[in-house]
Amino acid sequence: MTGRLAGKVALVVGAGSVGPGWGNGKAAAVLFAREGASVVCADINEKAADETRSIIEGEGGKAIAVRCDVTKNDEVAAMVAAAVKAFGRIDILDNNVGIAEVGGVVELPEEEWDRVNAINLKSVFLTMKHAIPVMLKQGGGSIVNISSIASVRYTGVPYSTYYATKAAVNHLTRTTAAEYAGRNIRVNAVLPGLMKTPMVEKAAGLAKAYAGGDVEEMWKVRDAQVPMGHMGDAWDVANAALFLASDEARYITGIELLVDGGITLKYS
Repeated sequence: MTGRLAGKVALVVGAGSVGPGWGNGKAAAVLFAREGASVVCADINEKAADETRSIIEGEGGKAIAVRCDVTKNDEVAAMVAAAVKAFGRIDILDNNVGIAEVGGVVELPEEEWDRVNAINLKSVFLTMKHAIPVMLKQGGGSIVNISSIASVRYTGVPYSTYYATKAAVNHLTRTTAAEYAGRNIRVNAVLPGLMKTPMVEKAAGLAKAYAGGDVEEMWKVRDAQVPMGHMGDAWDVANAALFLASDEARYITGIELLVDGGITLKYS
């Protein structure tokens, strides 16, 4: 590793994984640590967050694990306070929380609409709400919000809440970037395409929509959709987040970085 984040503190929200393997947040947390950052591994699943912390410390890095429900204002405030208490500052906020519930506007229950909006969108609002004052006080920072190509395209799966919330994350990213550009806080979004991650594997609705519930068949169908011939993985997303979080991207703010193997070139 090259020490691209040496001396920085990263708060990775959604740093656990819902199953064996590597989710976007877990990969980002470990990669940030490998590049020299001290990492706050936050997740609603305390055991999953602690597993990521253990991996980082096992590799000689510095990390703490924090349980947080990022739909709750008090818990987000406590998470940010824990990060500052442990490491004194927050240079990077990486938002990886998100769920995909299948259902168009007709089929989806109202309570599911509210739940997904809270997890996918309110979480981004609350984490930025509490992290930005810390960044302002210390003189700057970088925020990376993980969105999706579903924010800009219809992917063939009817999940209205996912489309709507991820599109909102994009615009919240752009407008917050504009608001804070003059105060040395950069805000960018990464838009992953079709990824092979534990979250996708565990989403029964996705497997059903793609292949009647057959996960292995779903992988094949998703691979075939991508112009490059295969899905990406969590490390592809983590590497994009690393670039935007690092000083190499010091003159970049308000962008939506597609990490999709070219699939949005052909989606209609």
